Amino acid sequence: MTEESPTPITSSPLLERPHIRHRRVSRHHRRSASFTLPRKTAPRVRKLTANSAAQSEDEDLPAGIMDNSLVKNYWENADELLERFVTNVQSQAGHLVHNVQRKAGTAAHNATEMVHHAEEMALDFYLRLRDWKACHFEKLPNWLKDNEHLHFGHRPEIPSFAECFRSIFRIHTETGNIWTHLVGFILFVIVTVVFYIKPLCDTCQLDIQISEKLIFACFFLGAIVCLACSTIFHTVCCHSEWASTIFSRLDYAGIAVLIVGSIIPWLYYGFYCHMYTRWTYSIAIAVLGLLTVILTLWDRFNLPDFRVYRAAVFVALGSVAVVPVVHHIILNGVQNAYMEASVHCTIIMGALYLTGAVLYAARIPERFYPGKCDIWFQSHQIFHILVIVAAFVHYRGISEMAIYRLSKQGKCDFDVGDNPVASGSGAIF
Repeated sequence: MTEESPTPITSSPLLERPHIRHRRVSRHHRRSASFTLPRKTAPRVRKLTANSAAQSEDEDLPAGIMDNSLVKNYWENADELLERFVTNVQSQAGHLVHNVQRKAGTAAHNATEMVHHAEEMALDFYLRLRDWKACHFEKLPNWLKDNEHLHFGHRPEIPSFAECFRSIFRIHTETGNIWTHLVGFILFVIVTVVFYIKPLCDTCQLDIQISEKLIFACFFLGAIVCLACSTIFHTVCCHSEWASTIFSRLDYAGIAVLIVGSIIPWLYYGFYCHMYTRWTYSIAIAVLGLLTVILTLWDRFNLPDFRVYRAAVFVALGSVAVVPVVHHIILNGVQNAYMEASVHCTIIMGALYLTGAVLYAARIPERFYPGKCDIWFQSHQIFHILVIVAAFVHYRGISEMAIYRLSKQGKCDFDVGDNPVASGSGAIF
């Protein structure tokens, strides 16, 4: 075999890199920048492809040069990777925005439908409240059924306090009950104002003392509270079951307050010169009134079946006043009881209260004329009127008692009674 001359390598990928060429030359051939390879390696070099040559060179390169090659490859593919990443992000963002827009559109549509539906319901509710019609007794809910002898003209359930108060100016079974005590309430407010700004007696030289005006305040407060609670109850009793229960108890409590507030002024002037007797009766009537209010909190006390028992409880509370009246007559005689204690007014007041309670409990006259007293002349309306008349009769009676004491200038007769109070003391108790 003829020996081929070595092929000089004047250009090589390695030699084209100045730093690699310098290292290779300095390592193997420090004598010259140009060197030759043995012949046996020349055919192999010619057979290497570009990729295999690069791979072979990288394998022969040191670690630092190999890392730089990987970095270069990554750097060359960075644009493509970044483009793929941006495209993927844009695609995902597009899907997300589309989903958000779709859900937002659905939510907005649902919200619009809900608002529209709520507006329709509110309008329908308002129209039903505004245009409510009186109904028959049989169509009422159970908690509104109170008097079966009143057939037509009942208010339906009206779950709006504003509409309940507007119903004051419409005709129904409660119209008379509302207005009788509403007018009475206004009248007593006027009488109370006049009493405190004007002397009790125009012809008397003296006026009653401040302590005695406080005694009258018990009566005025009892009357105003009773009439106000009754008016409110009959106005809102159709609102709901809980409203009817709460305000009915206030109505009953107002009756007890009126009874107690009416008796205390009479006891003050009736036993003006008998302090211990006055104390005893006043405390007793106050305790009984409190017990009556507590009794009204009993759930069954408000049921229609207990109508008679309710009337009996209030009659019993009012009848307690009979005991001090009889006591006064025994101490002073009938004539003095008439002059000093206005017993005649007290008897008239008691008769009016008792008559009203009996009519209320027996449901007269609608019991005998069912369906004929649906709007006017019901037993409850008559009871309301008698209560107002009785209250004014009682006011007349205690005013006469106060005027009698003014005529005596607060002096007491010491020949009767137990432990008379000094003349002109004017003590409340």
